Amino acid sequence: MVKLSIVAPIYNEEENILLLHEAITNAVTGKVESYEIVLVNDGSRDRSASILTELAERDPAVKVIHFTKNCGQTAAIYAGMKESKGELVALIDADLQTDPRDIFKLMPYIPNMDFVNGKRVKRQDNIVKKVSSRVGNGVRNWLTGDEIYDTGCPMKLMKREVADSYYLYEGMHRFLPTLAKINGFKVIEIAVSHHERQHGVSKYGVFNRAFVGLMDAIVIGWLRKRVIRYQIRGQ
Repeated sequence: MVKLSIVAPIYNEEENILLLHEAITNAVTGKVESYEIVLVNDGSRDRSASILTELAERDPAVKVIHFTKNCGQTAAIYAGMKESKGELVALIDADLQTDPRDIFKLMPYIPNMDFVNGKRVKRQDNIVKKVSSRVGNGVRNWLTGDEIYDTGCPMKLMKREVADSYYLYEGMHRFLPTLAKINGFKVIEIAVSHHERQHGVSKYGVFNRAFVGLMDAIVIGWLRKRVIRYQIRGQ
């Protein structure tokens, strides 16, 4: 088993893939004894597929998963976690708005914590995204009974057993910290850096996911109230 798996979903990110690979490689080289980079092509329609295939041929640390069609961010993250082999699993987006070097800001909190969630305290997004994210997080916390400041932050680090505990449905990538808590794991949030997107455009709008996100939060809140916990008495 490798020490660290870095998982990133890819959807029409032809301009960012090589930059992402370089940033991850520079961040982890010399910091961990072994690593892999798991890149999941979520049915991209640009040159992402060919770039990823060529990259995997050049770098044995790169593992590429190609979906036959676009299945969404949850599916890509889920497939990447399931196909990864690391003792630790880091999640990051392909747009380079989060910095792979911040993985090592989160790592000191392992093993005392099971899941470390990044927290974007100085977001480099427009005002609409900032406000919608703040409102969205507040509504999600109210519905789920949780206190996660930035559940949507792409930067996350977890132990292998946390990744293996998930069974995700569409949209649930937004609730990974809460789901980890439901599954009995210890979660903490740590501040990470955030940068402006330099290439390409965001694939996930504000208004086209608001209603779905609200319904997902209701489901997660319902599940949390019905989680089963028991202890077996010693003989």
